[in-house]
Amino acid sequence: MIKVFIVEDDPMVLDVNIGFLKRLPLFQLCGSTTLGAEAVKEIQELKPDLILLDMFLPDLSGMEVMKLIRERNIPTDVIMITAARDAQTIHDFFRLGAVDYLVKPFRFDRFKSALETYEKMWNKLNAAPNLQQEDIDEFKQIQGQAEYLPKGLSEKTLKQIFFALMEQEEPVTSESLASVLGMARVTVRRYLEYLVQTKKIRVHIQYGSVGRPSHYYFI
Repeated sequence: MIKVFIVEDDPMVLDVNIGFLKRLPLFQLCGSTTLGAEAVKEIQELKPDLILLDMFLPDLSGMEVMKLIRERNIPTDVIMITAARDAQTIHDFFRLGAVDYLVKPFRFDRFKSALETYEKMWNKLNAAPNLQQEDIDEFKQIQGQAEYLPKGLSEKTLKQIFFALMEQEEPVTSESLASVLGMARVTVRRYLEYLVQTKKIRVHIQYGSVGRPSHYYFI
């Protein structure tokens, strides 16, 4: 059983997340709170396997909570569940070791996907005291399974392109983004089209008087 602690200041959202969690039999709620300082204290005592953490709390921010957890070396993983969607915040949380990031509002299937992917990761890391290279490679594949990537697409490249797009202030063409990333335009275009198909990003097609229309991609 995987122990989960939820930090969420909105009582209605908290109830929804608890209800979602109850639908996943291998996860057990071990505690919840609406305050950041209380979260750090209880997490240190309860030692949950996983924390579902909101960004906007009445006292401390989710970022401050996560930094305190890391500073105190509390052995737990974190999935962010928040309305914060700016690129810098998302990047900072992944740098601090968040294993996933859910942007509110989201449906149960996305919640379920995040936790089931975590479950596979958790099982892999707890199956044996030592891992071989093939075990680590398989573990990385498990992390990417929630995306169901088509053959030939790499999760690492997908995330690199997605985060680069998030950092753009205006919609950009695949040529422009390829220049920023130092990648081939055809490669970037393929990943962008996949992100459009999966409704993670949007595209605006601008038609000119002559030539091919320009495709501008944005979050």
